[in-house]
Amino acid sequence: MKGLFRRVSETQRSPITITVNGQPVTALEGDTILTALLLAGGQLRMNEFDQKPRAGFCLMGACQDCRVWTESGDELRACSTPATPGLRIVTAEVPWTSQ
Repeated sequence: MKGLFRRVSETQRSPITITVNGQPVTALEGDTILTALLLAGGQLRMNEFDQKPRAGFCLMGACQDCRVWTESGDELRACSTPATPGLRIVTAEVPWTSQ
């Protein structure tokens, strides 16, 4: 799905790849996870209560509406966490097993 957002400046930063729900997503160095996801697909995740698309709310790390998880289960705030090369996240909470 093509994102509804488009980058209008800072286009010369180096591209990086993160993995979201098992799929590669291209971001630019310095992007937050939220920026990468909104540019790639127009939504951050589906709301766990009504399954409607969410795109973040406060955009400053206070509301936790932008939470995503690493594949190992660590919770991240997409609006304030930088996208880093090789980062692997999921956008829906799944039960993780402790090992």
